[in-house]
Amino acid sequence: MSGEPAPAYTSTAEHPPPAAKPATSEHPPLTSSSSDHHAAQRGLAAAGPSPTAELASLTLNLKAALRQFPDFPSPGILFEDILPIFANPQLHEELLRALELHVAQAYEKPDVIVGLEARGFLFGPSLALRLGAAFVPVRKQGKLPGPCETAGYQKEYGEDFFQMQKDGVRPGQKVLVVDDIIATGGSAAAAGSLVKKLGGTLLGYVFMLELDFLKGRAKLDAPVYTLLSSQEK
Repeated sequence: MSGEPAPAYTSTAEHPPPAAKPATSEHPPLTSSSSDHHAAQRGLAAAGPSPTAELASLTLNLKAALRQFPDFPSPGILFEDILPIFANPQLHEELLRALELHVAQAYEKPDVIVGLEARGFLFGPSLALRLGAAFVPVRKQGKLPGPCETAGYQKEYGEDFFQMQKDGVRPGQKVLVVDDIIATGGSAAAAGSLVKKLGGTLLGYVFMLELDFLKGRAKLDAPVYTLLSSQEK
């Protein structure tokens, strides 16, 4: 035999192409339905967990990162430290993803995220960016330039005041108020009242932590969500 390769097979009337092997139970025909079935299985595998399952998993990771400091800033207080989340880029990303998932499941798409001074500034702007929303700060009286709307709220040792710039929220815009923790609820309620004074529609309040025993959510007149945990006395 020569070392030349065999010629490619071509079909002719005298030499038709070999017939396909008949389908059997061991080798069923590859129909469009079976192809679709396998494609669907691949799609399910690639889809990953449901939003609810993903949110639950993220929440567990974030809770584990919290640190507690007894008797800070005064005796009898158990301080929950959220800063380790922001010190770790992966946890920071997981926090934003968890908040994004909750907002997508629970509310209409917000037009504005309102963050309370000062820790609402830690994640409010980033969350707003991910949601395609504006970010508007609420600050203590005298900290913002230009025309402002003002709302008072009670603190342990007297009244304090929050302000928001008058062009921060336009009439009819949908707004979420965010902060790191809800305690007595006074400052969050003041922020909500500012949103309404400017004509915004208050969708709800989102917090990372909550002090249940202070019953702060009773002062709020829109849905309240706590992402990580509720601390009982």
